[in-house]
Amino acid sequence: MPRQAPRIRDAVPEDAWDLLDLWAAVSGIGDHSSSPDRSLADAEQALATIALDPDQRLLVAEHEDRIVAAMKLSRGPLWPLALDQAVHSSFLLVLPHYRRHGYGHALMEAALAWAEEKDITQITVVTDGNRDTNRFFARLGLGTLGNVRHAHTAALRKKLTTERARSGGNRHLVEVLAQRRSMRRRQGTA
Repeated sequence: MPRQAPRIRDAVPEDAWDLLDLWAAVSGIGDHSSSPDRSLADAEQALATIALDPDQRLLVAEHEDRIVAAMKLSRGPLWPLALDQAVHSSFLLVLPHYRRHGYGHALMEAALAWAEEKDITQITVVTDGNRDTNRFFARLGLGTLGNVRHAHTAALRKKLTTERARSGGNRHLVEVLAQRRSMRRRQGTA
């Protein structure tokens, strides 16, 4: 039996709850169970903001009126010192039961159509590091341009402070930390 073509459309604020469910089910990002009212309001506002921005889109793929996949698109420079524009895609999410049914393909076709409509000749993709997702994009001919990493600002501040201390950026701090470690070791053996 042939597959029915996925219905691709732009997300609207009314899709917020379904998209929060999709994000939580697929990526673990956006757990909205702890404060559902705030999460829903934030998601609705984010969707409204995207809808008003001509350089952004959040596409959804539907199966029998249910959102089963989504992908974020934005338009901007390929790199900071270039005027050439690219369509940057990210957050491709497909519910596990609907994978390998053409939803990712259909979303990429929509991204390509948008790029062509805007006379843009480059497309980038940010992935979550999932092996199957990376293989999907490699099969489509997308190569590796770089890596994207993420951290909370507090965690990064802590690491930067520790690294600076190790490298001698603040010699006094290094000495104080060394003394504290020595004291802890002595207390542990006493």
